[in-house]
Amino acid sequence: MRRASRSASLPDVGKRGFILAALVTAACIPKVDAPERPARAELDKPAETTLQCHADLRREEVGFRALPDRSFGGGCSARGAVQLTEIGTPVTNLGAMTCPLARAFARWTREAVQPAAQQWLDSPIVRIESYGTYACRPVNNQMGGRLSEHGLANAVDISAFVLRDGRRITVAEGWNGEDERVRRFLRTIHQAGCRRFAVGLGPDANALHRDHFHFDLGRGPYCK
Repeated sequence: MRRASRSASLPDVGKRGFILAALVTAACIPKVDAPERPARAELDKPAETTLQCHADLRREEVGFRALPDRSFGGGCSARGAVQLTEIGTPVTNLGAMTCPLARAFARWTREAVQPAAQQWLDSPIVRIESYGTYACRPVNNQMGGRLSEHGLANAVDISAFVLRDGRRITVAEGWNGEDERVRRFLRTIHQAGCRRFAVGLGPDANALHRDHFHFDLGRGPYCK
């Protein structure tokens, strides 16, 4: 009450000076922007989303084991992750994967990779070889870069495919190799991956991906 009374008793000139000073002071206070919404909304949805994803995997007869949420420092974490145990085709080196990534990967294998192998290579695939999933590192292992989706268990790298007839198709040798059917097979499944994942990278992206496909559910869409 004292402050209001004192302000009201100021002469008109004093009042104008008081108001002007207040406006100048306000202008000097920096505006604090609201924090940006996370770009990886898939990882920040309620737990019901993870439960729904688990239900989807069970309905599609995908074997998996739910993993506890973990944080590893440096921004790296594995939240809402699963360990795939059965998707119809054995896959090497698969570690923790976010459930949505695991679901997309299982669908890609069943709905794209196996049909493309039959179409272009006349033989089913009996093993897929991967470079893994979770790895706490920056994008392209470049120091100072932003965190890779691998650091969130939200990416998978695929390097080769073994066929029932004994052939082994590698991304490194087959992408620009002499066998046109192998080239078509690899490009078919790469494009199919781009439709199912947010990001799809292959040998045409850069030299660091000359020997594998990288798929993730991070910032996209991007395909190369």
